[in-house]
Amino acid sequence: MRLHALLPALVALCLGPAMAQPTLFPAPAGDGRQLVIYSSLDDNLAQPVIAAFQASHPDVAVTYENLLTGELHDRIVAETRAGQGTADFAFSSAMDLQVKLANDGFARPVVTPDTPDWPDWANWRDTAYALTFEPAVFAYHKPSFAGHAPPATRADLIRWMAEHPDQARGRIGTYDVARSGVGYLFLARDQELYPGIWSVVAAMGRAGVQQYLTTSDLLERIADGRLAVGYNLLGSYVAEWTRRDPDVGMILPQDFTVVVSRVAVVPTAARDPELGAQFLAYLMSPQGQSLLSRTLRLSAVSLEVAGQETPAGGMQDLAGLRLKPVPVSPGLLAYLDQATRVRLLARWNKALAGE
Repeated sequence: MRLHALLPALVALCLGPAMAQPTLFPAPAGDGRQLVIYSSLDDNLAQPVIAAFQASHPDVAVTYENLLTGELHDRIVAETRAGQGTADFAFSSAMDLQVKLANDGFARPVVTPDTPDWPDWANWRDTAYALTFEPAVFAYHKPSFAGHAPPATRADLIRWMAEHPDQARGRIGTYDVARSGVGYLFLARDQELYPGIWSVVAAMGRAGVQQYLTTSDLLERIADGRLAVGYNLLGSYVAEWTRRDPDVGMILPQDFTVVVSRVAVVPTAARDPELGAQFLAYLMSPQGQSLLSRTLRLSAVSLEVAGQETPAGGMQDLAGLRLKPVPVSPGLLAYLDQATRVRLLARWNKALAGE
């Protein structure tokens, strides 16, 4: 492996505990440039995107590291400050942390051919770009709801837990909001949009809610019936799982649907910022947006692609819902204020405990 690909792992060993090994995608046309990507997207979902990019850039090898959203942010900050360079491209579902990287000077402005037509809400200073339009959904174990419909609203969820305590006990799952960046973001948005959210949290607490760090952890347990319902899960993962497992279903909440985006930045300390910018430009292109939308079922941000989507994509599935997208802006930084975070997590814990 070239030094360019090895440095992130070496710096990580110096700065903290050992992390998962990166996935290597060799250059199709032999030895060439090395693109290093840090992302919170699972390897199997990232693979077709990387393969498509390499088809038009056959001299590019890719080192792909799948990190938790908080780890991704901290790695870029630590490696930048260490002066040894960092990833060329970073893609994360924790919108607030990505905007913080941009706001704090850890990301560089990039103008792509599609920047002039990008929606204002999805572009902050040409530095942080929203690339997907992704709902927070309910996932459910279909056999557990064989005799009745699964909950379609938060009020339905409370009612189901109250009327079916034996089925619900220990079988409601959601993110560990203290450790999951996207889980915390969903909770913060719920609190802003829905005054009754704490009644939902209290009901989940009475039902013995189970908290997990990743969407995969939750979906594995929904698939085998250990969990009956997953609350506020990232829609892309749930949609992908439903394609493979007939026992897993997905509901887009009908009272309101929080919509988040995976946000991309090219780090200031990227070793090959030009290559990072090329990958960003590909994902913003109609071809890249179509791939994200149709192959991964991550709805397109690009208005050109969104207008052409088929039902196999994501955007038409969102029609008629009360969508509440989160804009890419410094307003997201309010979620990272430590005093605000401490208060929100304390209220979460008290509600779960019935206090």
